[in-house]
Amino acid sequence: MRLWKVTIKARLLAGLGLALCCFSLIILTQVNAPAASLSPLPNSWPSPQVHPLPPRLANWQDSTDSGDYFDRVKPPSVGHLLWSKFPIQVYVERPADANKSAEEWIVAVLGVVREWAVYLPLEVVDSSEVADIRILRQAPPLRQGVLRSRSGESTYELYARRHGDKTVLSHRFSVYLNPNQVGKYIPATARHELGHALGIWGHSLLETDVLYFAQVRNPPAISARDVNTLKRVYQQPTRLGWEL
Repeated sequence: MRLWKVTIKARLLAGLGLALCCFSLIILTQVNAPAASLSPLPNSWPSPQVHPLPPRLANWQDSTDSGDYFDRVKPPSVGHLLWSKFPIQVYVERPADANKSAEEWIVAVLGVVREWAVYLPLEVVDSSEVADIRILRQAPPLRQGVLRSRSGESTYELYARRHGDKTVLSHRFSVYLNPNQVGKYIPATARHELGHALGIWGHSLLETDVLYFAQVRNPPAISARDVNTLKRVYQQPTRLGWEL
């Protein structure tokens, strides 16, 4: 099967002090070995269309009128990386080493899933094979030309999924969280990366937003601007979720 893999490196660069670390977006595209189910020609993909707005986002109202950073979201050629099949199934890796650190990691990451589930239906599943989003306690894979460590990375791949008697263009995410993160920076990195995986394919310029491009000393909770941006993403056309 021909598979399109596109990588977003929401990377946290190591530095002297947390304020010196920053995230950067790098889009990499590679085509793997041949496949019949997906054609490499963009004109064979579905036309971009708008999905119904998920009820939780439809009901969201920002009483603070905080605005958004939608202009910073840059979708790839398939359109915005939003989900149309709910609940979104999330797998959280359970480390084999049953120590205090591993347990704290699991609790922190599951807490982040619950935070985002206020705005989109998320379901934690036990199998990585069926998951739409896999959250892994692993260092982000090494990349050519990247010498510094990263606290997190979100990558996605496109594939053809059977849906009833139809075949639809779909995607799935792998979220890598560096196991060297400690304390409040575990949920901070998970919150940021899961925001990417849910569809915010860009970074905010305000440090009070979860999708701020750099790590801050006091990591913020999901902001109204984060949710406003997510809502606008889900109002946009995409090729994902439509019949091939």
